[in-house]
Amino acid sequence: MGHVALVPSGRDASSGARRRPGTGSEESRAAALVACGFVGSGATRDSPPVLHIGVLVSGSGTILEAIADAGLPIRLVVADRPCRALELASARAVPTELVDRSGFGGFGAGFDRHRYTTRVTEVLAGAGVDVVVMAGFGTVLGQPVHTAYPGRILNTHPALLPAFPGWHAVADALSAGVSETGTTVHVATLEMDSGPVLARAAVPVLADDTEESLHERIKAVERRLYPETIRRFVDELAVRAGDGTGSPSEVAP
Repeated sequence: MGHVALVPSGRDASSGARRRPGTGSEESRAAALVACGFVGSGATRDSPPVLHIGVLVSGSGTILEAIADAGLPIRLVVADRPCRALELASARAVPTELVDRSGFGGFGAGFDRHRYTTRVTEVLAGAGVDVVVMAGFGTVLGQPVHTAYPGRILNTHPALLPAFPGWHAVADALSAGVSETGTTVHVATLEMDSGPVLARAAVPVLADDTEESLHERIKAVERRLYPETIRRFVDELAVRAGDGTGSPSEVAP
C-alpha cells in the first residue's frame, strides 16, 4: 500500500509552472519569505526556514496525534467545536483556539460561513501559521482562507479521489461494490475534494467489511500517509521559498 506523489517537484500544484531561480543568498531567501507571505524561522544559507503548521480539528484527534508524533512543527490547533483534539493538543503544550460555530449561527441554515472563515483566518494568521492542515475538520471554509493561504491548505479524504468525494465516501464505496478504496492527500480548494492530489494509497474492500471496519483500516493508512505527505510538502515549500522570490502559487509543490 504505497503512495504515489502526483505533482512533479519544482512545479506549481495547480498550474504546472516552474518556480523562478534565485540567487541563494541569505538576503534573497528572506525576501522570498516576505514575498510569499511566510513567517518561517531559522533560515540560513545552508538550511531552509522552518514553516509553521496550523491544524484544524473537530473530533477525537487521532490524525492530530499522528501529525504531532511525526514531529511536525505545529504552531496552533484550531477547533470549530469543543472536542478531544483540543485536550490532546493542550497535553502536548501546543497552543489551541476554539472558534466555536455556535457563535456564528451554529450548524443550521443560519450559519455565517464567510464571517466564520474570516475569523478562523485571522486566528491562523495571527499565530504565524504558514501552512494549514485539516485533520478531521467538520466545517467547509469559504474564500477568505483560500485567499490568505493559496495552495497552502492540505486535506485528507477517505477515498481514492476523484472517486467518492463528499462526506460519505466510505459508505459510498461500499454501496458501489468496488474492490478497493483508500485515502487521498490533496491541496484543498474552494470546491470540495477537488484540489491537486499530492499522495494516495489503496485499501482493499473485504467481503465482510462494514462502514466502520473499512473506515478504521483506511484511517490506519491515513495516519501514516498524511504526516509523510505534510512533511514533504512543507520541506519542499520551504526550500522553494528560499530559492528565490515569487508568489505562493509559484512555490507550492
